[in-house]
Amino acid sequence: MPTVDEIAREIVAREGGYVNDPDDPGGATKYGVTIGTLARLGVDLDGDGRTTLRDVKRLTAEQARAIFIEHYFKRPRIAELPVALHASVFDMHVNAGAQAVKILQRLLTRMGQACTVDGVIGPQTIAAARAAFEAAPGHLADAYGIARRNYYYGLADARPSSRKYARRRDGGKGGWITRAEEFISPRYHLTEAEHRARVAAWG
Repeated sequence: MPTVDEIAREIVAREGGYVNDPDDPGGATKYGVTIGTLARLGVDLDGDGRTTLRDVKRLTAEQARAIFIEHYFKRPRIAELPVALHASVFDMHVNAGAQAVKILQRLLTRMGQACTVDGVIGPQTIAAARAAFEAAPGHLADAYGIARRNYYYGLADARPSSRKYARRRDGGKGGWITRAEEFISPRYHLTEAEHRARVAAWG
C-alpha cells in the first residue's frame, strides 16, 4: 500500500505542468492544483496581493504535493477512513473535490449503511465506511473505484465538452477512465469492447 506522500507524488507526476484548457471548468491548473484552489487558500507566489495565472505558473511540484496532503487528505479526514480507501478517495478528492466524498457516501448508502450524502467526512461517514469495510474487506476499494468510474461516465454523458476526458480520439479509454481503473482490481477493468459500447451513444 503506497504512503500518502507517495500517492501525492504520483498525482503530481500524473497531472504534469501548466495547463489552461477552456473545456476544463477548473480553469488554469498546474500539477493538478487549480487557480481556484490557490485563490481559496490565499496563495500569492509573486507577491502582488492577488492570485493570478502567474501564481499558477510559479507553483512547484513540492508546493503542490504539500497542498494535496494538507488540504485534500488530512483536513477532509480521509485519513480516518479504512486504509483500503485512502489512495482512491484521496486521488479523487484532488480531481473532483467534495464529489469524491459524495460518491463514497452514496456507495455506503447502497451497501446498507446509514450515511448522509453531504460531501463531508464526519463521524457518521467514518463509522459507515468502517462498517462497510468490516462487512466486505476485499471489495470496498473496488466498489468505490467502480462507482468513481461510473461517475466519470455519467459526467461525460451530461456534458459533451468533457467527453474527451473519458474517451480518446481513437475511441479508447480516456484519462478519466484509466485513472479510475488504476484503483480497481484488473478483473473489474472494462474491456475495450465494453468501454466502446458504454460510450457508443456519444456518437
